Amino acid sequence: MNTMIRKSMLSVAGLAFAGGVFAGPIAAHAATPVVDAKPVAVAVQAAAPKPQGDQSHITLNDEQTANVKAIIAATKKAGLPERAAVISIATSLQESKLENLGHLGDANDHDSLGLFQQRPTSGWGTPEQITNPEYSTTAFLKGLKQVDGWQDMPLTDAAQTVQVSAYPDAYAQWEQQATDLVAQYWNS
Repeated sequence: MNTMIRKSMLSVAGLAFAGGVFAGPIAAHAATPVVDAKPVAVAVQAAAPKPQGDQSHITLNDEQTANVKAIIAATKKAGLPERAAVISIATSLQESKLENLGHLGDANDHDSLGLFQQRPTSGWGTPEQITNPEYSTTAFLKGLKQVDGWQDMPLTDAAQTVQVSAYPDAYAQWEQQATDLVAQYWNS
């Protein structure tokens, strides 16, 4: 039985090959109609990856919503796509819950400030710059643009490469809320 099935499969494959050999040259010489058409550019955007793991969500106040809008505006000004805004907002949700934090004394991680908890001693800018939402977002996006393939990597990997956090997987939990916020405010 095995031999019979194998011979049948080889016969079908042989017929398919022969059909291609004989039809190929004939089809290649068939008259091709002349069409006066211009090429059409088609923009294809890859679907955003599905969020990794369990997702967290917080209710935003007016200040946090204003910071979401500031992050989106800075992303647009930098000429980057929505995915960059999603990564930025998720990062800020993890780092500060979208609050523009000043120095918190002992409750603070070293000298981390602002939406992204950036550190002046690590070269992110002055305390005044880091606590400016447009500046801090632009600084984060500058770091993100230096990450090869950031557009296609999991959000938490892209954010971690820029932020170098002690909790590298924590960014993933905010991806769905960040995606929803960008969808809500990107065109407003």
